[in-house]
Amino acid sequence: MAIVVSIFPVLLWRMMAFQANLLQAKGIQVLPPVNFTLTVSALAEVLLQWKPNPDQEKNHTVEYNVEIMTPEWEPYETKKTCSTRTAVLHNGFSARIRTLLLYNNSQIESNWVTAKLQAPPGAVETSVTNLSCVIYTAIDNTASLHCTWLAGKEAPEDTKYFLFYRYNSYTEECQEYSKDKWERNIGCRFSNTYIKTSETDEVIVIHINGSSKYTAIKPFEQLFNPQAIEKVNPPRNVTVFLKQNNLLIMWEMPASSFLEDCFEYELNIYNWKMDYRQILETMLNSFSLSIDDTCRYSIQIRANRQSWCSEGIWSDWTEPLHIGKNQPRTPVDSKAYTVLIALLVFICSVALLTAIICRKYHLWSRLFPPIPTPHNSLKNLFLNKSYQRTRNFTSETETEIGSCCEDLGSYVEDLSSDVLEDSCNMNY
Repeated sequence: MAIVVSIFPVLLWRMMAFQANLLQAKGIQVLPPVNFTLTVSALAEVLLQWKPNPDQEKNHTVEYNVEIMTPEWEPYETKKTCSTRTAVLHNGFSARIRTLLLYNNSQIESNWVTAKLQAPPGAVETSVTNLSCVIYTAIDNTASLHCTWLAGKEAPEDTKYFLFYRYNSYTEECQEYSKDKWERNIGCRFSNTYIKTSETDEVIVIHINGSSKYTAIKPFEQLFNPQAIEKVNPPRNVTVFLKQNNLLIMWEMPASSFLEDCFEYELNIYNWKMDYRQILETMLNSFSLSIDDTCRYSIQIRANRQSWCSEGIWSDWTEPLHIGKNQPRTPVDSKAYTVLIALLVFICSVALLTAIICRKYHLWSRLFPPIPTPHNSLKNLFLNKSYQRTRNFTSETETEIGSCCEDLGSYVEDLSSDVLEDSCNMNY
């Protein structure tokens, strides 16, 4: 099958070449168009014009094969002698065209004719960068346009940027700019525009040029799909109900020109007691969830269009709705936490400073003198036994010496008594 598919284009090309040669053999020629010109007809819009070759026979059906070469390749066919194309032009534009002659289900092409538009002048890296735009649609379906950008890397400080937007045939210059610290325009706001986000085949053209007394500022253009840059409005009339442990949330679709079935939703359900957050998705306008009815919850919803319905930018979250018993943290609680943290830091700092001073001046040993170390019980046991033995030995020795001393004292006393008696006898 793959071989057949690869051979088929070759056979078709050969058949067309054979038919072209057959037409040429019959004297039928295909001549390229003349006076092919490119003209800038509006912001980011080029008018392509040409004329049939005057020498081309008019007895056959003629069409034109057009190819846009830059900025993006785009081929198409037309029977007209003019067409318009929307494309960014800050890098130039080029296209080519040829004649297609149809004869008895055969087709033969002429040579190509090429035309080119040069890029507008301007110094490199002086054009704006990071251009982004957002559309906000009001309840009455009027659209405002907000754009921001950054100044070019090489743009002088005196650069003045000017923004224009085009939608269909309407073009408007911005009158309300925001500026950077050098007073250069870096943002623009249109409070009311002719943009219709419900029109899916239209584009928004943003053109920004500039001026400086030091150098030429290169212009910049960008195309936006209105639906892709529209920030969807948040859901309306959100209500919550709690019955036992069943949470029911209901809401209405955002203010929009799109149908209700186009939207999808995200629910942000936060449990204050458990400090737990759930992000849930649904395509309905109500949602039911089993919860812990002893906890307090906050509920928020946002919306966007589904991909099959021109997805835009997610809306802002709705204001939180609270339900349940636990109270959410208030600004007073936040202040209490801040004071508590500051007090803890102060206490830790004072304790650290005190420890450093005490260590430096040896205050610990004065305030907390060391406690004597307890004796080893086993060692004391051996010492006590040795002491008792020594004491017993000493006591016995003292007893013997005492006995000797007593005997000696008795002998001396007896001897003294005898001497005294003898002395008295001699005197008589």
